[in-house]
Amino acid sequence: QVQVVESGGGLVQAGGSLRLSCAASGSRANIVTMGWYRQAPTNQRELVADITPGGITNYADSVKGRFTISRDNAKKEVYLEMNGLKPEDTAVYYCKVRNYDYMTRVGRDYWGQGTQVTVSS
Repeated sequence: QVQVVESGGGLVQAGGSLRLSCAASGSRANIVTMGWYRQAPTNQRELVADITPGGITNYADSVKGRFTISRDNAKKEVYLEMNGLKPEDTAVYYCKVRNYDYMTRVGRDYWGQGTQVTVSS
């Protein structure tokens, strides 16, 4: 079992910055890829960025150059530094982690509860 908790959302003016954090926990967790998704009202949930244990990153075109994803493998944490925020970035941001169970040889995704990011104009 893996628990995922996000934090760091809030209200910010356009052009501002926020840093989101996500902590995964579980005594037998083996976290592989970690990522951030977002969902705005009326929109589909979309990938924002993800990162492999080796540090390979992937970004949505809409955030490339503005957002930076990073992780701490020892702490099982992933972060999203968001700069130059725009009103269209307003959404609930969700952390997703992929856990690989060496005993069962099953990989499963776990989601956080979401954290609201609101960017005002």
